[in-house]
This record gives sequence, C-alpha cells and structure tokens, in this order.
Amino acid sequence: MTYQLGLLDKSHIPEGATGAEALTTTLDAARLADDLGYHRFWVAEHHGTPSLASAAPEILVSHILARTRHIRVGSGGVLLQHYAPYKVAELFSVLATLAPGRVELGVGKSPGGLPYATRAIQSELAEGSARDLVRKLEELDAWLAGPYRDADIFPRPAVLPDRFLLGGSVDSAVQAARLGWNFVHAGHQDGDRANTLAALDAYETLTGKRPTLAIAAFAAPSRAEAQDRLGELRVVRPVFSDGHAVNLGSEDAAHEYARQYDGSEDYRIEIRKPTAIAGTAEDVHQQIEALQADLRVNDFIIDQPVADRSARLKSIELLALGARRAAA
Repeated sequence: MTYQLGLLDKSHIPEGATGAEALTTTLDAARLADDLGYHRFWVAEHHGTPSLASAAPEILVSHILARTRHIRVGSGGVLLQHYAPYKVAELFSVLATLAPGRVELGVGKSPGGLPYATRAIQSELAEGSARDLVRKLEELDAWLAGPYRDADIFPRPAVLPDRFLLGGSVDSAVQAARLGWNFVHAGHQDGDRANTLAALDAYETLTGKRPTLAIAAFAAPSRAEAQDRLGELRVVRPVFSDGHAVNLGSEDAAHEYARQYDGSEDYRIEIRKPTAIAGTAEDVHQQIEALQADLRVNDFIIDQPVADRSARLKSIELLALGARRAAA
C-alpha cells in the first residue's frame, strides 16, 4: 500500500534547552524531511507556552521555504480567532508569491495557549470577534479568492495557497467541505474511532475526497525505546458550563486553565487517549497500513510529541526508510 506522509512540528523545547535551539531543530527537521521525500512539513502555533517555541508559524514557514527545495510547507495551523482574516490572507499571499505551489494554509480553531496569553493576544480585537470563527473563515476565503469589501490583496499570487481546516468533529468536516477547503482530522487528539470515521465520512460524502488524518507517531531503533520516548499520551479536556472546552496535555494544565479562564470550579475534565503509534520503522508503518485499511485514509500528517532533538531527527529518518520499504 502507498500513502503520503507529512510532519507536524511544534518546536518542542527540551529540558535545559533554549527557544533558539528548538527553532534550529525545527529548521533542521524540515531540511531533513525535504531531503527524504516527505510530502509536507507544517508548523504549529502556540502562545505563552514555556515548552514550545512555535509562536509565529508564518515566520517559520518563510524560513523553511527559503531553506528547502521541494516539500510543501504550511501552518498547522494559524489560529484565526486571534487575527483579522485580511491580514492572514496578506501573509499567505506573500508566502505563496515567494514559493508558488508549495504553500499550505492550515487554520486551527483552538486558542493555542492558556487564557492569560489568549487575552493578551486578543486585547485589540472587537468584543466577540474571537468566537465568530464561521464569519472569519468565510472572510479569509473571500479575501484569498479576489477583491472583497472594496479592497484587495497585494501581491496576489499566481498560485493560491492550498487551504485546510483542522478539526476533530463532524461539524468541522462539514464546515471545511462547505468552504471548499481540505480537511485534516485531529486523530492525534482523538482516539475515538467512531468519531474519527464519522468526520472522515462526512467530509467524503460532501466532497468525494477522503481527508487527511493527523496521528501521533514515533520511531526508534528499538520498540522499547520508541515506546519509552512517546510515553503514555493523554488529551485532558476541561469542559466548562458555558460549553467552552480545550485540549491540554495534563490535569495540572487543565486546572491552571480553569483558574485563568474564570476562577470557578464549575467544570468537568474529560480524558482521551489519542491515536498514537510507537515502535521500529516497520512497526509504525504496519500500524499506519492498518489505519489506512480501516479508515480508508491515504494521507497522514505525523505529530512527534518528543522534545529530544537527536531522537526526533532519527525518527524522521526511520519513518522515511520504513515508508520506502512499505512501498517496495
């Protein structure tokens, strides 16, 4: 079986390392992925997070495009709730003009940080606009398509960036389809097979295309090392009485989020075990092939939730080697 592989990089900062070292590792990972034939390389957006250096994906995308030759480069994703759609359209139009046919605009719905950081980045927004994502997505799409509201984008690229909506629900899949965008299902945050299938099927029903699936995966020379590196992944989700919810990495983070959000104890915590694969290159690709057969997905983007530089780069090499063997 054959399938496309991409990488999602969050610029993890290992213990004792600096943000500058983390960003250097991201750039090195992108160059390695380009050399090894990966289909795409995406960078994430997070704010006020001491363990991640991925605060400005559009800047990282620009650097990576300048340092690679073939790989498609994008955001996974720009957090549109924080920004004016016109400005995001401008940024990615410039990027697409600089690297025609290689730029991908992925848009995420989450805040990408704890409430204090979210309030800081949204301090100049009109009240209520951050949660009006349906309108913002429609406006972003309109700005990219052509003149809108008596204004235009300059420079207007010859090849528009491919657009992707990131999400973990049927509603997100339907929204992406109605916009005419690609869809990436967040399997790296959702281990519920029924929910994953429902989202994938909803998008395919409306578009005739099977969407991309994000998964957490990590390869090492031995199965034991890979499993030790990846650890026991959990998505901890505080859900508030007003319906607000967010995915986090630990219960401590969930409690801190609640403290910063409204200070009350009127919330519940849901714990999910996401789709995660760890092992040798052969192990990982056998499990990806099983997912491909089960979910009928041919396009995967891999999140490697491991901070260590050498281990991450080695995993990228091993996954590429395993892909070649699987295709042989």
